[in-house]
Amino acid sequence: MTIVLMLVGLALLLVGANYLTEGSSAIAKRFGISEFVIGLTIVAIGTSAPEFVVSLISTFNGSTDVAIGNILGSNLFNALMILGVTALIQPIRIERNTLSRDIPFGLLAAVVLAICGLDAWLNGDAGVITRSEGLLMLCFLVVFMVYSFITAKRDETPDEAQAIETPTKKHPIWLEIIMIIGGLAGLIYGGELFLKYAVIFARDMGMPEAVIAVTLMAGGTSMPELITCVIAAVKKKGQLALGNVIGSNISNVFLILGTCATVSPLQLGNILPIDLVILSAASLLVAITAFTFRRNELDRAEGAIFMILYIAYVVYLLMR
Repeated sequence: MTIVLMLVGLALLLVGANYLTEGSSAIAKRFGISEFVIGLTIVAIGTSAPEFVVSLISTFNGSTDVAIGNILGSNLFNALMILGVTALIQPIRIERNTLSRDIPFGLLAAVVLAICGLDAWLNGDAGVITRSEGLLMLCFLVVFMVYSFITAKRDETPDEAQAIETPTKKHPIWLEIIMIIGGLAGLIYGGELFLKYAVIFARDMGMPEAVIAVTLMAGGTSMPELITCVIAAVKKKGQLALGNVIGSNISNVFLILGTCATVSPLQLGNILPIDLVILSAASLLVAITAFTFRRNELDRAEGAIFMILYIAYVVYLLMR
């Protein structure tokens, strides 16, 4: 029953995120906001809504290591498992603007998180991400958004234009408002339900809550990205999958952890320095792969390596 209720909470999270994104996009279009702006803001943040809700609720509940573990695990799942699966289905061609904009910012997000988490340990104290570091992450988010608006509008490709399209289906405005309210309700209630029973499951299994956050919670809240990327790969639009994954990782650190740390300093607890280093190494691996081997392409062999590395990390966590 614990697993069933946890899955119900996860389903509410995913459905809520979908309706909130669709309703918000439709309302934005009614006010004349361009597809480009909607795609770069509402749609991009909407896919990270499950992680946002779970991490924020964890922060309010005092389980700050769960909030960090959820983001750390989600980013690892995105970078290694989702990109690995996508590349196995269809090799990913890496476009010029992804090389010059998204990948460097994705690596920066992982390095900033590592530095913020490791600085206290280097000084011999318990690991904590402070409010000032949370505000710094939000500043990085603003820089990324401004830079993205400037460069993406200038270098927009046909694939990217399609990636940010919003639903063309017309709904009455009252239905769009209901979609937003219902989506928010689904996110909040589903997040609380998913988090509550995931913690109970962790305790029943005798595992630290942070480990469950890095594995089970992270994989569950990353389902929107996984579904989006698999569909993009099947349609032979791997570039869209890569942009979605990297954009989600950037939002997870700068937006979600930045917001959570601003609300309350985040104690790392069972999240160890090696976990932060592994995330940085995974982000660096994505960057290195983009510039070496088959230049500007992530092929099937590299995708398989990514998946193996993720599975190895999960096994290491369980053994730890």
